[in-house]
This record gives sequence, C-alpha cells and structure tokens, in this order.
Amino acid sequence: MENFDFKIEEDSVGTRLDVFISSKFENKSRSHIQGIIEGENALVNGKCRKSNYKLKLDETVTLAIPDPVELNVQAEDIPLDVLYEDSDVIVINKPQDMVVHPAPGNYSGTLVNALLNHCTDLSGINGVLRPGIVHRIDKDTSGALVVAKNDNAHNCLAMQLKDHSMTRSYVALVEGIIKPDEGTIDQPIGRNPNDRIKMGVVENGKKAITHYKVIERFESHTLVECNLETGRTHQIRVHMAKIGHPLVGDLVYGFKKQRFNLKGQALHAKRLGFIHPSTHEYMEFSSPLPAYFEKIITKLRNELK
Repeated sequence: MENFDFKIEEDSVGTRLDVFISSKFENKSRSHIQGIIEGENALVNGKCRKSNYKLKLDETVTLAIPDPVELNVQAEDIPLDVLYEDSDVIVINKPQDMVVHPAPGNYSGTLVNALLNHCTDLSGINGVLRPGIVHRIDKDTSGALVVAKNDNAHNCLAMQLKDHSMTRSYVALVEGIIKPDEGTIDQPIGRNPNDRIKMGVVENGKKAITHYKVIERFESHTLVECNLETGRTHQIRVHMAKIGHPLVGDLVYGFKKQRFNLKGQALHAKRLGFIHPSTHEYMEFSSPLPAYFEKIITKLRNELK
C-alpha cells in the first residue's frame, strides 16, 4: 500500500476530487481513481468524500493506493460467432447468457476469455480484465458488439461512442401495447437510491436518450426497435419500464410473473455501425435474431390468426 498526502493550494480550489487525484497520477485511468475513492482509500481532512467533491483551500487529501493484484485471465476455447474481422476490429455476435468481460467472482466463460483464445492482439487500453472491450451489452442481451485489436482502433471507436456517432439499434419485445408508432424517451439514468444494484430514472442521473419505433403489435405485446443516442447501463430496460412497457423476461425492471420461460430479457443488438479506424469508411453489421426470440414472435403471430 502506497500512501500520499496533498495539501490543496489556490490553483486546485474547486477542482473535483477525482480530477485532482488523476492529475497527480497520469498513468491511472479516471475510473481506476474513482474506484479508489469509492473504496474509501481517499480522504479529505480525514473524511470520506465522493468523486465529485469540490476541494477547498488548505484541505489535505490523504490517499492510500492498494498494491496491484496480479490477475491472470485465461484464454478459453469457446466458439465465437464472428460477423467481421480484420487487423483493427472484430465484430462479434454475442449469444445470450455470456458475460462480456471478467469481474470479481467471474473470471471464466466470458467473451474476453474466448477472444484471448481467438486473437493474439487486442487493445490494452482497458487493462488485463477488459482487453479490446470498447462497449458492453448485458449478459442476457444478445447481438452485435465491436472489439478493438489495437489502441488506435480503440481510441477511434471510443470517440464515436462519446460523440454518439456510432449506430446501435436494438430489437426488444415489451409488455403491453405501445400506441404511438414511435417516440423518444429523454430521461436521466443513475443508480437507484433505494437499490444500489439497480439503475433508475433519477433527477441527478446522466443524460440518457432512447428513440423507439414500433415494428409489430401483438395481442398483449409489442415488438420495437430501439436506437440509442446515449449508452447508459441498462438504458433500454430502464426507459421502457419507465413508460410502462418493461421488456419481456426482465425480472429486474419488469414483471415478476413471466409468461415465457426466458433466461433474461428479450433484447437483441440487431444493428451496429461505425467509421472504420483505418479506412475511415462507414461499416454496418446486422445480427440475426436468436432462435428463442424468433420462436416467441412466431407464437405471438399465430395467436392473432
């Protein structure tokens, strides 16, 4: 454990705690610094503060940086459905029930384990646990996801995510009948104050915008296309539940009693488009709906006959 003390001078007054610490350790990412703060290893005048705390003159920031833990994520011979691959990127059709990257207590069977077996080169920007991972989709969400094979590609794709120029279109089956043919949900999303494991629409949350369009209506369900303008955690699931149409199979934000015996929410990343990091040409990929999803849709169509 390394310990540091910093006295706040005039030029740092009003600076966020995480920004101040990041300026002292340029080799550590902002998310790493925020993790240290959340772990109560950064104190201001002996008190725990949040990452967005604004520093005051003559305060003392006491920092304890834990010793690095050696991690060894193993390559595993797990089949991958590759939609496209070249020297810069690999586009994967991720199956439902697969976690994207390892996390504490779950270091095996992830997309990263499979990628390490498939590729000899992946971007190192996100470290040993998330090599090449630019964006994520939930464990129980299937569909298209792009992975970076080098740091230049990673930075290029990350910038497109940040400026909302990356195309991300999802197909979702929701409860109930959505009457308007299309709409936009513009509601901020953050941690649910009553349940920190869940996300929710909260007043001080981050800006989140979802555009939806009805594809097909059934007797008591609606098939919709959702296009993300932002990419918050569980965004589609939270937004659709907010307007009274939670996703079928979503036990977290939807109904506890489910008609279909699903492993998770009926949500599929159907379309993914981005500017290629090297050719600078727009590329778009489509991922077919998984068999379980098609089976439910067929069943619902037959009920209308």
